[in-house]
Amino acid sequence: MGFLDKAKEVLSENAEKVEAAIDKAGDVIDEKTQGKFKETVDKVQDAAKSAVDKGQEALKNVTDKGHDAAETVADKVDPQT
Repeated sequence: MGFLDKAKEVLSENAEKVEAAIDKAGDVIDEKTQGKFKETVDKVQDAAKSAVDKGQEALKNVTDKGHDAAETVADKVDPQT
């Protein structure tokens, strides 16, 4: 398993934990500020969750392209397989 495969696996296994941490951080901020910045905190939470989702998708695309490139190189090196 390559580095990108491992990174994709770790991110996918922990995405829910990351999103839960984002929610908890927002809740703590809301509590400490008595909700004074709730709308802003909610927007930041949404942006952070979106970044996690985009990161997962980008990592999947990079991993897939990496596998495709490796197969292309392997075919050129040993066209018999």
